[in-house]
Amino acid sequence: MRYNNGMIPRNRALGYKVLSWLVLAVVAGAAVVCLRWWLAYDPAKDFVEFIPGMDGSLGASKPAAETVRIGEFGEAFNVAPAALAGSWPRFRGPDASNISQETTRLAERWGEAGPELLWSVDLGEGHAAPVVNNGRVYVLDYDEARRADALRCFSLRDGREIWRRWYRVNVKRNHGMSRTVPAVTDKYVVTIGPRCHVMCVDAVSGALLWGMDLEKDFGAVVPLWYTGQCPLIDGGVAVFAASGKKALLLGVDCETGAVLWQTPNPDGWEMSHSSVMPMTLNGKKMYVYAAVGGIAGVSAEKGDRGTVLWKTAGWNPSVVVPSPVVFPDGRVFVTAGYGAGSMMLKVSEEEGAYRVNSLYKIRPQEGLACEQQTPVLYEGLLFGILPNDAGELRNQFVCFDPDGKILWASGKDHLFGLGPYMTADGKFFILSDEGVLTAARASTEKFVPLDQARVLQGRDSWGPIALAGGRMLLRDSRRMVCIDVAAP
Repeated sequence: MRYNNGMIPRNRALGYKVLSWLVLAVVAGAAVVCLRWWLAYDPAKDFVEFIPGMDGSLGASKPAAETVRIGEFGEAFNVAPAALAGSWPRFRGPDASNISQETTRLAERWGEAGPELLWSVDLGEGHAAPVVNNGRVYVLDYDEARRADALRCFSLRDGREIWRRWYRVNVKRNHGMSRTVPAVTDKYVVTIGPRCHVMCVDAVSGALLWGMDLEKDFGAVVPLWYTGQCPLIDGGVAVFAASGKKALLLGVDCETGAVLWQTPNPDGWEMSHSSVMPMTLNGKKMYVYAAVGGIAGVSAEKGDRGTVLWKTAGWNPSVVVPSPVVFPDGRVFVTAGYGAGSMMLKVSEEEGAYRVNSLYKIRPQEGLACEQQTPVLYEGLLFGILPNDAGELRNQFVCFDPDGKILWASGKDHLFGLGPYMTADGKFFILSDEGVLTAARASTEKFVPLDQARVLQGRDSWGPIALAGGRMLLRDSRRMVCIDVAAP
């Protein structure tokens, strides 16, 4: 074998050169691939806004396409309803004030054992609360075994199930699943499910009347943590906020499912967790809705029903859960969590022309702000629980002068988190996150606690309270109870 001046053989040198060129080619190819990937890379492609309290997947994310046959299944259990007085027919009660008008006297003290537990039922994970009518209790549950929205009807007397009506729909756990309150009359029950499916059934038999998909039919966007708004039945017409490309609000005949009127949505406002509230100004009836995008007043009168009377984008938080609180003089108080604070609007009318102005806007540390529950307007003052970002008064129950000043707070010994509250028989009933129920005097001067008892053993006791004939219905994330709060 010959050597080239003591160097490596010629054929081996040639092989090294070929190998070097191959390595360079591979490196160059990899560099091109990496460059193309880098140029195409979008760091925000899969971005999801994080909001404190949000867990799991985003409520607005779209699961795999599926056909939902609303109300397809039904089942009866041969149980008779209770012949008991009292009605709580919709979110925040008969007049949407969250103040009971019943004359039943309620106990001030429950004794060491607390209020009597009349019955309880297990529910799927969520915060959906019940309504009551004609001795029947209705709640839109999520049946995790069947993967279905299930409207369940129970006897108010003993909690035995009378019937249920359900449809299969995939809902992923996202800080709970169900979270809406039905609306009921003597004839109809209307529900809105987590993914914007509307169902109307016969209130007595549970027979399906009609169903509607707000996402598919009207272009609605499912909100964060799923649908939270609760329907309204007004004179046999179901009213709710589609908040989609085709309509902001809808009026649907409860008997036939026919759309009687719809409000255009040219501004592209989206669905919030807030519910449609009734309002009357100078004799004119209207519906008030706080969407993601703004707040509007829509006519509820026969001649121009569905027409926008006034609107403003001046109130536009990214998450809106509490519903508007309407004052008799045309003021509208709106509030939200996550730093949004509150705003007081003033709606005025002159010769049929409406105008809306902002009276003030405050931060959570400056007055009343609520993250989840809607404040109660009682004797001209507002009552509610302050959020975590309210400073020293956070999680306390407070009395707020609508002119802009907190009059009193419950104190650090009485904290309630995100729990619900209501007013009845001159008392406040306030439920904490942990399921502790507090009764307090409905005083405008100071916080006067009367009694306190643990009535639920679970967590996230957030569902609104219902009260009928001295029987109070409450729930945590997994269980609903009926307790006796009537005076002996």
